[in-house]
Amino acid sequence: MPTYEILGVIIGILFGISCFLVSLRQIAILQQCNYSEKGFFKWYFSKGNIERRRISLFALALLLLTALFPVSFSFLQPEIANLTLLFPLAAMTALYLFSERKYALKVPAKRTHRLVRLAVADALVCMIFGAGLGVGLAALSRVLDAHWFLLLRFLPLAILPLACFILLALSSLLMKMYEIPHNRGFLRRAKRALDRSTCVKVGITGSFGKTSVKHFASQMLSQKFKVISTPASFNTPLGIARTVLHEGLSCDIFLAEMGARHVGDIRELCDLVQPTFGVVTGVCEQHIETFLSLENIKKEKGELARYAKTCILGKTARDLPSAEALREGEEFSMENLLCTKNGSTFTLNFKGERIPVEIPLLGACAAEDVALAAALCHALGMTLEEIAVAAKTLAPVPHRLQKLESGGVTVLDDAYNSNIAGAKNAIETLKLFDGAKFVVTPGLVELGELQEPLNSELGSHLVGLEVILVGETLVLPVRKGYLDAGGEESRLRVVPTLSAAQEILSKELKNGDCVLFLNDLPDCYL
Repeated sequence: MPTYEILGVIIGILFGISCFLVSLRQIAILQQCNYSEKGFFKWYFSKGNIERRRISLFALALLLLTALFPVSFSFLQPEIANLTLLFPLAAMTALYLFSERKYALKVPAKRTHRLVRLAVADALVCMIFGAGLGVGLAALSRVLDAHWFLLLRFLPLAILPLACFILLALSSLLMKMYEIPHNRGFLRRAKRALDRSTCVKVGITGSFGKTSVKHFASQMLSQKFKVISTPASFNTPLGIARTVLHEGLSCDIFLAEMGARHVGDIRELCDLVQPTFGVVTGVCEQHIETFLSLENIKKEKGELARYAKTCILGKTARDLPSAEALREGEEFSMENLLCTKNGSTFTLNFKGERIPVEIPLLGACAAEDVALAAALCHALGMTLEEIAVAAKTLAPVPHRLQKLESGGVTVLDDAYNSNIAGAKNAIETLKLFDGAKFVVTPGLVELGELQEPLNSELGSHLVGLEVILVGETLVLPVRKGYLDAGGEESRLRVVPTLSAAQEILSKELKNGDCVLFLNDLPDCYL
């Protein structure tokens, strides 16, 4: 290979490496988008995307410096002058990576095997693209032999970072040629294990509360049975399969959380798990952006009610058709609810048999989730007395109105709450506490055409509190709703990042105050 082309390959590869390094955050965002290129592009081109702005500024600065250095050393041979642009490339890349520490991801990348494979593929694609572009620019030197062109021939490589999101999406598409068949094999092995297992299989779904109901049911059932449940918010086919293959099914009861964003998701999960018992916690507008209508959401959640032989149905799901149903408000109910800043009490009524229940959990939503879990436990063989005893020891679900203490300040961590009913419940719980009361929220997402009115409704419930809105897009209707409802503008602040909100809190929170973190969205929504 001629000298010019070798030089082009070397410089192109180094620019490709730089492009890969500055796109590492984007790989994490793509993971947050469930490796959906469509969702990733939606995030990248969203209004006010700070990441896109920073990449653009980086490319502009790199373009200016890579033009300046070869020209400044024009008294040297062109090949040597070209190599001087590697100094600003290394310096600017290092500076960019250092500055990124100020913008730490709210949801760090999970170092799964798939993420590592994608990162390797993206690095190779960036280097190959850079090398190819470098060779092409070097080859032009044989056509344009002017001295000025020889000095600036590699200048277009400086704008390569502007294409890093495209190269990442291309890498993701290429890797799916491996990932899709690999995942199918993974699911087949899990389905065989589920088919062989004699344990009772339970599916839990709903627009809200499914992780909490699973969490509470697992704790209570474990007092009498051996239980395995999908961890955290693992509610996809791969998440369930991973639990089955890693944990095994040597248990009495298997609890599988079932999430859905599109029509057909629940049916796929039912075919995998084959649940004989089900719980549909409730139905609301959550994920209406992908389901398009509330009726589609009802039909989708109803797949579990139709599939399971026995299904527990929450208040907003009790009209779903089911072979045998235990409907909240009919076969069982929660009565005489009393919520305090230390816990809640209520009476559980199951087909006329009543028992008082005391739980160390905050808010009406937690109490309702416990009632749904209790109905499932009773259907699976626990007595009401056993349920009441187990309920006293329940631990809160992390990030779901979890009460924490820090330096004399009460923190209500409701970071995973993303529906209007849960948000109102969290706000009412906050009002039970003493001292100044702060709310930090970016608003609610995935509500389609209802996003503006429901976020406006959220804002109206924040009146009387110290409000910090995080972000630049969703917060506008929240702010409008707050002001339209009579909120004081002096008590509302809008900041671009969570770290900026934390700076305000560090200055203003005092001993005895309380702060609610409501729906701490991952980076792909901000």
